[in-house]
Amino acid sequence: MNIDWNLAAAVGMPILTLFLGALVNHLIESRPKLISYLGFISSHRLAPQADGSPGPIVNTHSVIIKNTGRKAASNVRLGHNFLPNVNVYPDVMYEIRDLPGGGKEILFPTLVPKTEVSINYLYFSPDTWEKVNTHIQSDDGPAKVVNVLLQPQVKPWLLRLIWAFIVTGVITCGYLSVKAVQWLAT
Repeated sequence: MNIDWNLAAAVGMPILTLFLGALVNHLIESRPKLISYLGFISSHRLAPQADGSPGPIVNTHSVIIKNTGRKAASNVRLGHNFLPNVNVYPDVMYEIRDLPGGGKEILFPTLVPKTEVSINYLYFSPDTWEKVNTHIQSDDGPAKVVNVLLQPQVKPWLLRLIWAFIVTGVITCGYLSVKAVQWLAT
């Protein structure tokens, strides 16, 4: 069986170009990209009262919003069922708005590229962190919520070695595929 390489190239090149164009567009396109994650969740019992009764329980958590894109994110909104005592770090422009359903929303007019904002909450029990926040979005869509796991970081030299093995494996697979096609063609 003979393979018509001209026909294969004529059909394959537009398809390959389509995927390469989409990849290049994705890599160089300037757009905001919001990610969000919980920084910490903690609970503290305060000192006992003067009458000997146990002290109140104070809960805290933080939400981090980061623009990892190459363009400023406009009108970043962080919704709440209720808004406890809040602290925003670093000190950036924001405003607190009332929502029609009774909740509140923190609005950041712009979040520049490669910037991270931490919103820290302080509230008393029985309220917990799951009952506070509702949504995080901007004019460009919702933020991607990332589940953060604490883990040791891999050494940079080890990452380079792993990538070298991956590239070598991909090249080897490509070479073996071409050889298999040549062997089948003969």
